[in-house]
This record gives sequence, C-alpha cells and structure tokens, in this order.
Amino acid sequence: MKIALDAMGGDFAPQAAVDGAVLAAQKLAGKAQVVLIGQEEAVRPLLQQHGAAADSLAFVPATQVIAMGEHPAKAYQQKQDSSIAVGYRMLHSGEVDAFCSAGSTGAMLVGAMFSVKAVPGVLRPAIANFVPKLHGGYGIFLDVGANAECKPEMLEQFGELGSLYAQYVLGIATPKVGLMNLGEEEGKGTALLQAAHQLLKVNPHIHFIGNIEGRDLFNDKADVVVCDGYTGNVMLKMAESIYDILVERHTIVDPFFEKFNYEAAGGSPILGINDNAIIGHGVSTPTAICSMLVQGYQMAESGISDQIKATFKS
Repeated sequence: MKIALDAMGGDFAPQAAVDGAVLAAQKLAGKAQVVLIGQEEAVRPLLQQHGAAADSLAFVPATQVIAMGEHPAKAYQQKQDSSIAVGYRMLHSGEVDAFCSAGSTGAMLVGAMFSVKAVPGVLRPAIANFVPKLHGGYGIFLDVGANAECKPEMLEQFGELGSLYAQYVLGIATPKVGLMNLGEEEGKGTALLQAAHQLLKVNPHIHFIGNIEGRDLFNDKADVVVCDGYTGNVMLKMAESIYDILVERHTIVDPFFEKFNYEAAGGSPILGINDNAIIGHGVSTPTAICSMLVQGYQMAESGISDQIKATFKS
C-alpha cells in the first residue's frame, strides 16, 4: 500500500511534512510506504538529513506549488505540475491508495472534483471531522466547511456518508445518526432542517435517532452528527479554541481534552469521492502529518470508498 503526501503543503512545509512522513513510516512499520511529492531542491536535502530513516520513503518530484492565497480552481488548472495536482493524478491512476495534504483546502476540494470525482449519486462530497466522546472513542460530524449552504437531500446523504465512515473506519457496528438542531423535538428548526429530518427518518441505510442539540456533541447520543458546512465549521473552530485556551491557561490536564488537539486525527477526510483524500490543518506539525498519513492508511485498508460507491450504486 502507498500513501501519498503533499510535501509542500502547510505553513511549516516542507520541513514538517518530511519529519511527519518519517514518523509515519516508522509507525506503519512496513504496512504502507509513504510517497512524498514536492520540489526536489526543497525536499531532497531534508530527506538526506534523516539518513537511513528516510530509506523507506519514496519521492516524486513536482515543480510547482499552489499557495494558500491563490484562487483554488484557477491555480489547480494552471499548475498541473503542482504537488496537489500530481498527487491527485497518482491517486486517480491507482499509483497510490490515499493522498494527504495540509495545503490549500480549496485546491484539495477542486482537485478531488476534477480528478477522482464525486461518487455517482452523491450530490456534494463533504469534509468530515472527528469529535471525542466523553466515555471513550470518537464520533464524526459533517459537513465542516465544504458546503456552507445545503439542501435537505444533501444533509440526508451526509448522514449516510458519515454512517459508513463510522462503521468501516471507526469500527462502530450500528452508528447512531443525529441531526444538529436547536431542539430535540421533530418540528424544531428551520424549514431546511425539518425537511432533512423527514428524509433521514425514513432512510433505510442509517440508524437515525432524531434531532440533537449542541450540548449532545460530546456525549453518546449520536455517533454521527449531521449539519451544514457553515454550522459544522463554527463547531469545529470552537472545539479547537477550547483546547487552545486550556493549554494557554495551564489549568487542566485531562486525557479527554487532549483529544481536542487537531494533531490527534491529523486531518479531515473528504467523503463522497471515488478515492481516499484527507485535508490537514494549515499549521500541521510533524505529529499532525504523521496522524494524517496513518488515517490515510486506515481509510485505504478499510475500503471505505468502495463501501460508499456500493451504497450509492444501490
């Protein structure tokens, strides 16, 4: 198995990317090879610094880089030898089993839609993120930013996509799906949420438990939390700020709150496309890069993209 990494993506690239790739190669211990994609003059010297530890890594040159401030679609089309474009070409051709990048979120989404494309039947792929549960393990919530405005049918599909990920990657046999709303009662929320509730309620592919509220995000009511990208992104950033505040104040050291650290999962999978792609945080450290690559391996090993394709084909 091969997991590709955009070595030029992220605020601390390529140093953090190379260091994280070395950590991941050690952690995966022969189960998968990490393939670094980037500018040779920037990446090769860093690999040489790691000496023998870098022997298990592969390197593929890419002469261009898509910067964070560039227009995603324009940059992706114009920079066909960028590390992101090369990574997606390798993913599409089957040369690698997953592609990870802490670079431009927009370019990663554009690249996914232009290369591996959405699974037929999926209205809009979603970016998912992980939520630590008070009694152990993780749940998943989506969308967290790809689709700020949604139709009811899209929210229904997010429930299916999240449920499949929870089942096949997180190992939850029968994931409970909840719709994030401003009240538990069925008639609560906007017209959009009320319509989505009715669709989720009769969907035979999921175990829908109804509406949940913001206070239920970290308890065991739902394993999969469905929301539009606007709401999901606000929740995600607020959760990240809680961890930052605790670290800054040096007041609480707790294993549960450690899971709020973005480094633990490393990145957010794009669900609903024909292959495995993960978007990392722009400020990714080597630890975060390592976690993202391990998650890429877990996605590829689980066959999650094939499960999604099979579900939406039926």
